[in-house]
Amino acid sequence: MNQSVLLPVGAVALIGAAVTGAVVIWSAGGSSDTDALALRPDDLEIVAHGSQVYAENCASCHGADLAGQPNWRAAGPDGRLPAPPHDASGHTWHHDGDTLFRLTKYGVGQLIGDPDYGSNMPAYDGILTDAEIIAALSYIKSTWSRDIRDQHNAMETQE
Repeated sequence: MNQSVLLPVGAVALIGAAVTGAVVIWSAGGSSDTDALALRPDDLEIVAHGSQVYAENCASCHGADLAGQPNWRAAGPDGRLPAPPHDASGHTWHHDGDTLFRLTKYGVGQLIGDPDYGSNMPAYDGILTDAEIIAALSYIKSTWSRDIRDQHNAMETQE
């Protein structure tokens, strides 16, 4: 083969290896355009790692107990919303895993299509790996009651 063919083939092989290595992140069950994010709240190893990732990257705003910041529904003097809780009192569980993943990785502005949206929530792309984001979200989900987890699971299977 000539080099002009080898480079694209090599890139495809690397991408394939990366996707294969990330199988824990994406669940099989549809075309690549419709694959859903699979949080793993029952996987004790992932949840333990997620607890550590959460403590190091999220707890300073969202609280060690996942309770969020006070008055999280009201914008502060800077016009930005405080960090919401991730426990049952918040709205995290109202969003599917894919939305939570994209919000965490790319930030609120990109998620809603408004690059000028002001948020104190940083985008973790380049800071946390996809597996670390999945672990943190899996940890959060693991703390929800069985009823809320069941509602979240049902919502994700409807999409």
